[in-house]
Amino acid sequence: MNAVVLTPRGPFSLAASLRFLEGFTPAPYRQGHDGVLRLAFPSDDGHHTVTAAVRQEPRTEESGSGAVHADIAFHPAPGTGAEASADGDRGQPAAAGVARILSLDVDGSRFAALAAADPGVAGLLEEFPGLRPVCFNSPYEAAAWAVIGHRVRMSHAAAVKALVSQRHGQRVEVAGQELFAFPAPHVLRTVTSFPGLTELKIQRLHAIADAAEAGHLDAAALRALPAQEALAALQELPGIGPFSAELILIRGAGHPDLFPRHEPRLHAAMAAAYGLEGAAAGVPRLVRVAERWRPYRSWVAFLLRAHADPRISWRGRAFTHRGGDRCAVAGSWAPGGRNG
Repeated sequence: MNAVVLTPRGPFSLAASLRFLEGFTPAPYRQGHDGVLRLAFPSDDGHHTVTAAVRQEPRTEESGSGAVHADIAFHPAPGTGAEASADGDRGQPAAAGVARILSLDVDGSRFAALAAADPGVAGLLEEFPGLRPVCFNSPYEAAAWAVIGHRVRMSHAAAVKALVSQRHGQRVEVAGQELFAFPAPHVLRTVTSFPGLTELKIQRLHAIADAAEAGHLDAAALRALPAQEALAALQELPGIGPFSAELILIRGAGHPDLFPRHEPRLHAAMAAAYGLEGAAAGVPRLVRVAERWRPYRSWVAFLLRAHADPRISWRGRAFTHRGGDRCAVAGSWAPGGRNG
């Protein structure tokens, strides 16, 4: 087992992340009552399932955000011939994956400074202290969720995704509790029929698996590209349109500074929060408002969604738009929208 220490740069609360995940439709979290985040996901080569038990030290005045500890282990995938290992070469990318999932790979020390320029952001930071975007386990898993959830209710899609993991993923134990990892790409490629998935969706999932095995869904590689180039590349995958491409790049690869242009529910929440109506609530205007959120446009959008979703928001606070009026955010959102 590899014991990894992640030092947050800027405010971070694992407890806030766990609370967010309780309402996260693609994988609602039910195991964080003890303050431990349990993760299970395929390794990049598909030969192991990576598990992590993540805890955070208490915050002190001297330390700011408490250090985050992750106990990472590797479980050989059946039929691969791999052996159990705590090899440091394998541990480094796994630790990087855990950091990305919790947005701890981004320097958040300047995030709070946005409040001075935008009272709306100030209200969000007050409502959700220490909450950073919680990402999918990988761009591959985000892409699979986008395909599974296309044009169906999210509760149905979540049930199908969970069943796929139970039947085709690897069962592991993490800090005393059972988890099922989503199947590795080479395993997903062998699924030819499944309850709740059409033949077309299975074909698209196979294409996602092929893309992952070819390295086209690598988080670091996607974030290294100019955002529009990465989005264009993602849209070459069958079944991945502009909405899903943004989901994969922002919530799969963990891009911290991209404003979603194809998420109507986010736009409605933002328009309500900033008192924008009619033409003023169009995407071009929202894009201009979001410019003052740089370099954390994805992060602020994430908090806006959390505020608007009654399953996630835990204070129901109204917050202030730039004109100084108080205005509540209406509507609801679930991570990734209808199919993400």
